[in-house]
Amino acid sequence: MTGERKIRVLIAKPGLDGHDRGAKVVARALRDAGMEVIYTGIRQTPQMIAEAALQEDVDAVGLSILSGAHLTLFPRVAELLRQQGQGDILIFGGGIIPEEDVPRLEQAGVSKVFGPGTTTSEIIQFVRENVRVP
Repeated sequence: MTGERKIRVLIAKPGLDGHDRGAKVVARALRDAGMEVIYTGIRQTPQMIAEAALQEDVDAVGLSILSGAHLTLFPRVAELLRQQGQGDILIFGGGIIPEEDVPRLEQAGVSKVFGPGTTTSEIIQFVRENVRVP
Protein backbone atom coordinates (compact mmCIF):
# COMPACT_ATOMS: atom_id res chain seq x y z
CA MET A 1 0.00 0.00 0.00
CA THR A 2 1.38 3.37 -1.01
CA GLY A 3 -0.32 5.40 1.70
CA GLU A 4 -1.69 7.90 -0.82
CA ARG A 5 -5.33 8.61 -0.14
CA LYS A 6 -7.99 8.27 -2.78
CA ILE A 7 -9.39 11.23 -4.66
CA ARG A 8 -12.78 12.15 -3.18
CA VAL A 9 -15.43 13.36 -5.63
CA LEU A 10 -18.94 14.65 -4.97
CA ILE A 11 -21.38 14.18 -7.87
CA ALA A 12 -24.51 16.32 -7.66
CA LYS A 13 -27.63 17.22 -9.64
CA PRO A 14 -28.47 20.87 -8.91
CA GLY A 15 -31.92 22.25 -9.51
CA LEU A 16 -35.15 20.60 -10.49
CA ASP A 17 -33.69 18.28 -13.11
CA GLY A 18 -34.90 14.78 -12.35
CA HIS A 19 -32.87 12.81 -14.89
CA ASP A 20 -29.76 11.36 -13.30
CA ARG A 21 -28.62 8.47 -15.48
CA GLY A 22 -25.55 10.37 -16.74
CA ALA A 23 -24.56 11.43 -13.23
CA LYS A 24 -24.84 7.84 -12.04
CA VAL A 25 -22.72 6.59 -14.95
CA VAL A 26 -20.00 9.14 -14.15
CA ALA A 27 -20.17 8.34 -10.43
CA ARG A 28 -19.77 4.62 -11.08
CA ALA A 29 -16.91 5.17 -13.55
CA LEU A 30 -15.00 7.33 -11.08
CA ARG A 31 -15.58 4.78 -8.33
CA ASP A 32 -14.45 1.93 -10.59
CA ALA A 33 -11.32 3.99 -11.33
CA GLY A 34 -10.44 3.90 -7.63
CA MET A 35 -11.89 7.18 -6.42
CA GLU A 36 -14.19 7.66 -3.46
CA VAL A 37 -17.48 9.00 -4.81
CA ILE A 38 -20.37 10.59 -2.97
CA TYR A 39 -23.55 10.92 -5.04
CA THR A 40 -26.04 13.36 -3.51
CA GLY A 41 -29.02 12.51 -5.69
CA ILE A 42 -31.39 14.72 -7.63
CA ARG A 43 -32.93 18.10 -6.86
CA GLN A 44 -30.08 19.52 -4.80
CA THR A 45 -29.79 23.22 -4.03
CA PRO A 46 -26.40 24.93 -4.42
CA GLN A 47 -26.35 25.30 -0.62
CA MET A 48 -26.93 21.57 -0.13
CA ILE A 49 -24.13 20.75 -2.58
CA ALA A 50 -21.64 23.15 -0.97
CA GLU A 51 -22.49 21.85 2.50
CA ALA A 52 -22.07 18.23 1.38
CA ALA A 53 -18.69 19.11 -0.17
CA LEU A 54 -17.60 20.61 3.15
CA GLN A 55 -18.89 17.72 5.25
CA GLU A 56 -17.39 15.07 2.96
CA ASP A 57 -14.03 16.89 2.57
CA VAL A 58 -13.98 16.33 -1.19
CA ASP A 59 -11.31 17.20 -3.72
CA ALA A 60 -13.70 17.71 -6.62
CA VAL A 61 -17.36 18.44 -7.33
CA GLY A 62 -19.00 17.20 -10.50
CA LEU A 63 -22.28 18.87 -11.44
CA SER A 64 -24.74 17.41 -13.94
CA ILE A 65 -27.60 19.37 -15.45
CA LEU A 66 -30.08 19.01 -18.28
CA SER A 67 -32.62 21.67 -17.29
CA GLY A 68 -30.90 24.75 -18.73
CA ALA A 69 -30.28 26.43 -15.37
CA HIS A 70 -26.50 25.92 -15.52
CA LEU A 71 -25.69 29.65 -15.78
CA THR A 72 -27.41 30.23 -12.46
CA LEU A 73 -26.72 27.04 -10.50
CA PHE A 74 -23.09 26.21 -11.39
CA PRO A 75 -21.74 29.70 -10.55
CA ARG A 76 -23.71 29.70 -7.29
CA VAL A 77 -22.13 26.40 -6.22
CA ALA A 78 -18.68 27.79 -7.03
CA GLU A 79 -19.41 30.98 -5.10
CA LEU A 80 -20.61 29.08 -2.03
CA LEU A 81 -17.56 26.83 -2.08
CA ARG A 82 -15.30 29.92 -2.15
CA GLN A 83 -17.26 31.49 0.72
CA GLN A 84 -16.69 28.33 2.79
CA GLY A 85 -12.96 28.48 2.14
CA GLN A 86 -13.10 25.66 -0.38
CA GLY A 87 -12.06 27.60 -3.45
CA ASP A 88 -9.41 24.99 -4.23
CA ILE A 89 -11.98 22.29 -4.96
CA LEU A 90 -12.00 21.27 -8.62
CA ILE A 91 -15.43 21.88 -10.17
CA PHE A 92 -16.46 20.20 -13.38
CA GLY A 93 -19.81 19.88 -15.07
CA GLY A 94 -21.69 18.08 -17.72
CA GLY A 95 -25.04 17.73 -19.39
CA ILE A 96 -26.80 19.71 -22.05
CA ILE A 97 -24.84 22.96 -22.00
CA PRO A 98 -24.49 25.15 -25.11
CA GLU A 99 -20.89 25.78 -26.20
CA GLU A 100 -21.45 29.54 -26.01
CA ASP A 101 -22.14 29.24 -22.26
CA VAL A 102 -18.91 27.42 -21.45
CA PRO A 103 -16.68 30.54 -21.18
CA ARG A 104 -19.08 32.10 -18.65
CA LEU A 105 -19.04 28.93 -16.58
CA GLU A 106 -15.24 28.77 -16.71
CA GLN A 107 -15.04 32.41 -15.62
CA ALA A 108 -17.32 31.54 -12.68
CA GLY A 109 -15.00 28.75 -11.53
CA VAL A 110 -16.03 25.63 -13.43
CA SER A 111 -12.78 24.09 -14.67
CA LYS A 112 -14.22 21.90 -17.40
CA VAL A 113 -17.58 21.23 -19.04
CA PHE A 114 -18.20 17.83 -20.60
CA GLY A 115 -20.88 17.55 -23.25
CA PRO A 116 -22.85 14.65 -24.66
CA GLY A 117 -20.63 11.95 -26.10
CA THR A 118 -17.77 12.50 -23.64
CA THR A 119 -16.29 9.18 -22.59
CA THR A 120 -15.96 8.31 -18.95
CA SER A 121 -12.25 7.74 -19.50
CA GLU A 122 -11.89 11.41 -20.52
CA ILE A 123 -13.57 12.48 -17.28
CA ILE A 124 -11.45 10.12 -15.20
CA GLN A 125 -8.27 11.39 -16.84
CA PHE A 126 -9.30 15.02 -16.30
CA VAL A 127 -9.98 14.46 -12.60
CA ARG A 128 -6.73 12.55 -12.07
CA GLU A 129 -4.69 15.23 -13.84
CA ASN A 130 -6.29 18.15 -12.00
CA VAL A 131 -6.75 16.95 -8.42
CA ARG A 132 -3.81 16.84 -6.09
CA VAL A 133 -4.10 14.59 -3.09
CA PRO A 134 -1.77 14.87 -0.12
